[in-house]
Amino acid sequence: MNLKTKELERYSRQIIIKDIGITGQKKIKNSKVLIVGLGGLGCPVAEYLSRTGVGTIGLIDHDKIDLSNIHRQSMFTTKDIGKFKVKVVSDRVKKINPIIKIESYKKKLNQSNVEKLIKNFDIVVDGTDNFTSKFLVNEFSRKLKKIFVCGAISKFDGHVFSFNFSKDKRLCLKSFYQTIPNDEVLNCEADGVVGTIASVVGSIQANEVIKNIVGIGKSLNGKVLIINLLNLDFRVSNLKKIR
Repeated sequence: MNLKTKELERYSRQIIIKDIGITGQKKIKNSKVLIVGLGGLGCPVAEYLSRTGVGTIGLIDHDKIDLSNIHRQSMFTTKDIGKFKVKVVSDRVKKINPIIKIESYKKKLNQSNVEKLIKNFDIVVDGTDNFTSKFLVNEFSRKLKKIFVCGAISKFDGHVFSFNFSKDKRLCLKSFYQTIPNDEVLNCEADGVVGTIASVVGSIQANEVIKNIVGIGKSLNGKVLIINLLNLDFRVSNLKKIR
């Protein structure tokens, strides 16, 4: 699939990067990425992947926007309160980049629909706010041999995971969390979260997606990036393989 003149102009500042170029931009255009959860993480992921030119972006979320979302969920404004997140993000992304394809699903991901929803995408990005959903997406991304990029945030802290299940299924979220943690760990209502950590982690997730699509750089595959913005601490840890 060739790039048109308008695409060359739109993406010119990244095409001139030697590691991307025309070949890399074509890979981005031909890619299909699913974003599960359109909150603090899903919003920056959707924004930057659309600006980068990912050809097909899938969006899954069943929630409506409320006032407490606005401080960290960057695609929403006060006027959006009460609207479905997936509808607002879909409309915004289409305005950002009208030449890409958007597939929207106003659904709650569950055991009965997860396989059908993710099977046609190359990469699955988790932006959910609970471990039940994260482990569900992890399980089926692993089963279907997808690339899976996961993020989690609380207070000033963030984690980013990346797994290429098409190459290695011995590493997954269970390599870090031996059992599914209690969802209270990610309870922003009880423990709080700063908007900046959502933006940082979501942007890194989007960056990992682009690197995986183009096949460049040092991947987080099989590792976890641990971030603390309060002390400005970034560190990468290797994960142990599971049987």
